[in-house]
Amino acid sequence: MPKQIERLRLQQNSPGTDRHVVVHRYGWPGARPKAYLQASLHADEIPAMLVQHHLIGLLDEADRQGRILGEIVLVPVANPIGAGQVLNGMLAGRYELGGGGNFNRSWPDLAAGLADRLRDRIGADPAANVETIRAAMGENLAQLSPSTEMASLRLTLARLAYDADIVLDLHCDDEALPHLFLIPAHWPDAADLSAEIGSRATLLAEDSGGASFDEAFSTPWTRLAAAFGPDRPIPAACLAATIEYRGRADVADELAGPDAAALFRFLQRRGLVAGDPGPLPPALCEATRLDACDVVRSPGAGVLAYRQPLGARVKEGDLIAELVDPTAEDPRTARTPIRSGTDGLLLSRRLARLVRPGDTVAKVVGTRPLPHRTGRLLED
Repeated sequence: MPKQIERLRLQQNSPGTDRHVVVHRYGWPGARPKAYLQASLHADEIPAMLVQHHLIGLLDEADRQGRILGEIVLVPVANPIGAGQVLNGMLAGRYELGGGGNFNRSWPDLAAGLADRLRDRIGADPAANVETIRAAMGENLAQLSPSTEMASLRLTLARLAYDADIVLDLHCDDEALPHLFLIPAHWPDAADLSAEIGSRATLLAEDSGGASFDEAFSTPWTRLAAAFGPDRPIPAACLAATIEYRGRADVADELAGPDAAALFRFLQRRGLVAGDPGPLPPALCEATRLDACDVVRSPGAGVLAYRQPLGARVKEGDLIAELVDPTAEDPRTARTPIRSGTDGLLLSRRLARLVRPGDTVAKVVGTRPLPHRTGRLLED
């Protein structure tokens, strides 16, 4: 089936406004496997949009050559609401300014109520169980009627993604190396994705505490599997992941082109596109637990002066940055050291150098779970 492009209209939030989600569809609806990829749910994280731009070009050519084997759904701008939130010349796309909060938090639990509803319909055949659960999820989503623009955005994206075998949510950090978020049930199965994208840190958490978009599609399967037990097997049927494409300023064809080519090869490896992807690149990291990642925070207000570059290997107690008080009367007493709380890789740094108490300064990926890293592991 030739490529299709759809424009899905969102709920109108005020008179005179009209926003759409643009969807690129490849392959026959219902073909397996199905992959769903979206870019920039945080609308001010631009690198992912350029990656999708390059990936669409690669998939368009594969489509012309008849090489699409599965179903592929791409959303190159996943958040037209946030993309329009420009305040005094600054794009503010992380939070919905109408009070809806972080666009990538508090996504609904698609498994809610399904264990009781499907108790008599889940049996010993894992493939049949997957189909039964997907159908029930689709029925639930079909019955929902959004009352706000943000609710309609979430429902639109969920309806596109809920039955996918693969869901990739493309983001970026402030200043960062490429990295990946997964649930443990998909490791080491997703080692090919980690290696292909050049991930420098692959972070695992059963429940990161933020109800992020990717976990809305991966964790229902593990929760239902636990509810039904081994006699009625339910596989982890949706490989959902968040990919962080470096930092906000890393918007360049020289980066996005190879990133898109890596995603294209991953789709080939997973049987969605015909062709030889070639040998898998060597892995650049092992998977580690998200609660072993130290989120280093500022002890006060001031100006950050970093002492370590991205990618540095640091030890617990090493100086990462100094917090400078520009109002200090004596410059000799103006600096407060900020140190790593673990041994590991300096994965990310803060882009804005003027900070307030408690602001995140850096993330250091270690291997030892940290006692204070419990509950909500993601930043808001």
